[in-house]
Amino acid sequence: MTRWEGKRMVHEGVLLESKTLRESVVERTEVLDKVKKLELLPDDRHTSTAGLAAYFEVGVEAIKSLVKDHRDELESNGYWLLSGPELRSFKDLCGIDPRVRSYAIFSRRAVLNVAMLLRDSEVARQVRTHLLDAEERHRAAHSHPPVDNLVHSLAAWLDEHIARMVAEHLSQITDERTVQIAEDAVRTVVGKSVVPLLNLTIQSDSEQRRQLSELREEINQVKRVQRMWTATGGMAAMDAMTWREFEDHIAGLCRRDGCVSVANTSANSDLSADLVCRTADGRLLVVQCKHFAPHRKVESGEMQKFIGMAKVEYEADVALFVTTSLFSPAALDLAAKHGVTAVHRGLLEAWSAGTRLQVLRPG
Repeated sequence: MTRWEGKRMVHEGVLLESKTLRESVVERTEVLDKVKKLELLPDDRHTSTAGLAAYFEVGVEAIKSLVKDHRDELESNGYWLLSGPELRSFKDLCGIDPRVRSYAIFSRRAVLNVAMLLRDSEVARQVRTHLLDAEERHRAAHSHPPVDNLVHSLAAWLDEHIARMVAEHLSQITDERTVQIAEDAVRTVVGKSVVPLLNLTIQSDSEQRRQLSELREEINQVKRVQRMWTATGGMAAMDAMTWREFEDHIAGLCRRDGCVSVANTSANSDLSADLVCRTADGRLLVVQCKHFAPHRKVESGEMQKFIGMAKVEYEADVALFVTTSLFSPAALDLAAKHGVTAVHRGLLEAWSAGTRLQVLRPG
């Protein structure tokens, strides 16, 4: 495995899950051309749904489904469903069939946005690899000198500056006691102004080192889990599980990410909560597990039932609805409105492969 293949395994799930991370790199549209040529409409600024599907080598329906799930985000990056006067003008410019009543167009930013959301496309994966590569080069080019070098330089400058001040201003004094008093005074003045800054820099360096150590450990954990996940057959193996095995799998993921006192309650009651536990920082977590066929969707009624139990019966701090399938738009709307984390098939795959859910991270 190459260095960047390893980095892609670690970060793809994060890109798919984190809108904030996607927004931070969505301007890097030049990576699209590093993978293959994007066919644009005659306006030389947009592509169509069909053009987008051809670029990513997926079906048109896959693009339409993705747009349906992420419409607001894509619209903020240049997705536009033309109709009325705007469509008439665009028809004249681009030679679109005059009988068409609406027409979707995607800017290059929107195309890159799709690449960061589309799972089942090798082209999208290649775009993400180039995107992470470009971001790494940018950070390396604009990184600051290591903090510990700054600390050493500042300390050396401080000693040199004190010595020079003493030498310049006390060269005419011969009394040894007077020289000592003057030197102590200089050190006191400089110490009150510079040393606090030096201490703050050292403390900041220690905190950065701690955070870096934690990040490295998390990356290593993701890599270990990814290797195990691939070896056990991934989503195909999960689809073959029984509902009980699926619940045990989700319980294992919760434990892996720091949850304690994980209890399976599905056999004890009919409260629509399959797992109850505490997160690493002590919040009450309630989980609903639905082992459905990939083509089936969790509907709003099932989500509504879970919300009532999680929020009213259990008074949960964190509520997870996990499924091997997808959620209907109405179910997703209810989840967003009531603070439920909806873990669909794609997010479940990333979670199982080692990416920790944002909601399970300590606050």
